Amino acid sequence: MWDYTDKVNEHFRHPHNVGKIEQPDGMGEVGSLACGDALKLMFKLDGEGRISEARFLTFGCASAIASSSALTDMILGKTLEEAELITNKDIADYLGGLPKQKVHCSVMGREALEAAIYNCRTGQKWDKELDGEVVCHCFGVTDKELERVVRDNNVKTLEELTNDCKAGGGCGNCLPDLQVIIDRVHNEQAAVAGEPDAQPMTNLQKIHLIEDVIDREIRPALRQDGGDLELVDVDGSTVKVRFRGACSGCVVSAITLKDVVEARLKENVSEEIVVEEVK
Repeated sequence: MWDYTDKVNEHFRHPHNVGKIEQPDGMGEVGSLACGDALKLMFKLDGEGRISEARFLTFGCASAIASSSALTDMILGKTLEEAELITNKDIADYLGGLPKQKVHCSVMGREALEAAIYNCRTGQKWDKELDGEVVCHCFGVTDKELERVVRDNNVKTLEELTNDCKAGGGCGNCLPDLQVIIDRVHNEQAAVAGEPDAQPMTNLQKIHLIEDVIDREIRPALRQDGGDLELVDVDGSTVKVRFRGACSGCVVSAITLKDVVEARLKENVSEEIVVEEVK
């Protein structure tokens, strides 16, 4: 039995604002029945651009229902700009906290709000795959979403990340990629904060991060012109790669090596990286 707060129990047993809104100004749908949780959030704006009515339909557990109910209360009276500042942690705090295995329910609420605001502003249905590349295919979680969850919830371990958004809780094939994202976000935060004692990456973490940058930042651009790139070896700060396809033997491959491959790796991994081509 989950240890729910009194406020979670109250919003679960007597949820607020359940139902539909005819012709809503914004509507967002997230989750899926196959994953066990689904949420539809709708709202109306008044003449001053503030949310005057909010309703939801949720399929899920007590935490999912309570988080959805709390979210509708939290956004009433707010402008879109004020509402989009609400994080999943704000939802959990409003409820007095959630069990760590149920934090993902508040994340779903935050996603539904983001989708509804997007729909209100553009008239289009929000496709979260447009906001990044899917990393966890079992639950359809993108890299941008993962980065946001790591930052907002100060996630430090894979277990915490799975609890917060379900990523990695299926087949597990994405676990190395999830660790790369956790490490990258924390390294970026440490660099911004100017922490002198930030933990250096292990060689394995560096290799995973290099592979991640190649897959996200470099390979798609090369493939547009019929080329590709193979990671051959990583020796300290020296990264050895081999061009494939149309890039192999291309007259501008040396420029691509420095201005694209090395530049992206310096920007996303380390300024010390030097890229060498292996024929």
